[in-house]
Amino acid sequence: MDTDQLIRTLAADNAHRAPRVGAVLTLALLVAAPLSILIFATFLGVRADVMSAMRNPFFDMKFAVTLSLAIPAIIVSLHLSRPEALMRGWGWLLLLPVGLLAVAIGGEMMMAPAMPMSMRLMGKNSRVCLLAIPAMSLPLLAGALFGLRHGAPSRPVLAGALAGLLSAGLAATLYASHCTDDSPLFVATWYTLATALVAAIGALAGSRALRY
Repeated sequence: MDTDQLIRTLAADNAHRAPRVGAVLTLALLVAAPLSILIFATFLGVRADVMSAMRNPFFDMKFAVTLSLAIPAIIVSLHLSRPEALMRGWGWLLLLPVGLLAVAIGGEMMMAPAMPMSMRLMGKNSRVCLLAIPAMSLPLLAGALFGLRHGAPSRPVLAGALAGLLSAGLAATLYASHCTDDSPLFVATWYTLATALVAAIGALAGSRALRY
């Protein structure tokens, strides 16, 4: 059987394969989530002023950004779990958090600055951000890779990177409730760097774990 025929055979089996991948991925993330939550509860916790912070639109914006990364990454990763799937026409979903951040940064720039731009950019928690998001992502990444192994992604590196993105998005949603840096500039810089690190780990792990 040549490669094209193998792909067609696997694609024909997709009708019962795709739901199974989605179910396994969901279950794997649910199993992994308590460990990420335990890391959060043990080392971080919700910020003390969360009730007043909820009145700050930039605090709410952080959750919109992280979820707009996690949810599309889950959708695209499930799509790519099929052997014949292509990225074309799906990549724009991953630009949603970029658009939200651009709007938020523009809105912040139009407001009277509460602090200098350099302080908004650096914040107080950059090191914590770079450590916490990847640490909480790792259990979720392991679960995501386990779930996607039940599919047949033809591009394991890309599928692994997407597993990293969805894991980082979910972990960053947790972290956002701890982080006292609400500036979109901070989120665009440090959340992005932490997410890129997890995506790189996912791509490396996916190159092996998702190969078939």
